[in-house]
Amino acid sequence: MQAQALFGAPWLSRLQQLGCDQLLVAYSGGLDSRCLLQAAVAFVAAHPAFRLTALHVHHGLNPAAEQWVSHCQQVCAELGVALRVERVQLSVGPRQSLEAVARSARYQVLARHMSPTTALLTAHHLDDQLETLLLALKRGAGPRGLGAMAPEQPFASGMLLRPLLHCSRQQLEQWAQRQGWQWIEDDSNQDQRFDRNFLRHSIVPPLLARWPGLAATAARSAELCREQESLLTEIAAADLALCLTDNHNLQIEPMLGLSEPRRHNLLRHWLRQCCGQVPSAEQLRRIWPEVVLARADATPALVWAAGIIRRYAGQLWLTPAAAPAPIDLPIPDLPLHWQGECGELRLQPVAAQAQLRQPGDAEPLSLRFAQAGSLRVQPLTRPRSRELKKIWHEYGVAPWLRDRWPLLFYGEQLAAIPGLCVCRGFAGQGAGLALSWQPRA
Repeated sequence: MQAQALFGAPWLSRLQQLGCDQLLVAYSGGLDSRCLLQAAVAFVAAHPAFRLTALHVHHGLNPAAEQWVSHCQQVCAELGVALRVERVQLSVGPRQSLEAVARSARYQVLARHMSPTTALLTAHHLDDQLETLLLALKRGAGPRGLGAMAPEQPFASGMLLRPLLHCSRQQLEQWAQRQGWQWIEDDSNQDQRFDRNFLRHSIVPPLLARWPGLAATAARSAELCREQESLLTEIAAADLALCLTDNHNLQIEPMLGLSEPRRHNLLRHWLRQCCGQVPSAEQLRRIWPEVVLARADATPALVWAAGIIRRYAGQLWLTPAAAPAPIDLPIPDLPLHWQGECGELRLQPVAAQAQLRQPGDAEPLSLRFAQAGSLRVQPLTRPRSRELKKIWHEYGVAPWLRDRWPLLFYGEQLAAIPGLCVCRGFAGQGAGLALSWQPRA
């Protein structure tokens, strides 16, 4: 095996198409990343328009971590490659795996070093691809997860490339041994408490002994799954264009004619765009019968990890998980800047063009919440007063926001509903109060 075979002419053409002239190698010091670094060095030597940097993330998890830094520094010095060392501190919370936390921290560091002209190179190889596919099967993943790792994908502001995906670990090890290279052996890679290590040492070897070509055929299956996922995304994008509202909700009526699989595909795509996550298959199946098809006078809601899926005014909404209800707020001094779940309010004195009149000495200002729906409200433009609950409905305020929407009181009188109306008897003409309302997107 030669470096040119790992990272040769096709990659030159692709990097030029992407406009990437900065190569950033994720360098752990292990066998795989050592081979990648050597291939990148040979590539840059043949194409000096590219600039190469290596980045080593120091997790501090292994007692030998400082020795690993020294090893990486020595190798990069010998190769004439600039090396950056980033140290991170890990905090593992409940239900979090150390493996996942370390991976997340590593990619956060790598993301900070990206630019639109940077290609991040990682040393994932054919055996890694097989392990990733098996882990996706364990999770019960669909085509997106079974697509495992793509040869390239957007990452941060640049691109992530995996030039070694067609190489087996055995091929890389044989190449490195022939060259006489030294690399780090991380003893934690032997710890089979970690799922990937368990697969690597106990599951994959007998599979490959029985079917030597399994890694390559699994990689082809992953490629087909990525192709199917790309097609599903195209279909979902077309469906979303017909259903999406200006406030990023989903209109229900255009979804009525979709088959259940196509509807689920649309819901996944919408939620992934909204919050970067999708619910479990079971939760996804519950959205239609429990939220959309709930009785007309209900206010259905499905709670999941990323928020609450609701139905209102013929639309599906994704809202954040419920925060503590706001409490009444006296306003002893102005200006006021208040932020809440439904918007942002600013209230300040002005000398002219006031929306609200100046409050009297016996009219202390306050914001109040969760007022009775029977409270009478008379907007300036109305000849008669109406109940607050009818005002909420008329202005299209979602039911779950009504108790959290601030109401401005002068003493015991409702003066304004920010963003909706000023009440009769409280309008300003000259000097008074300016009210600014910015709804929450």
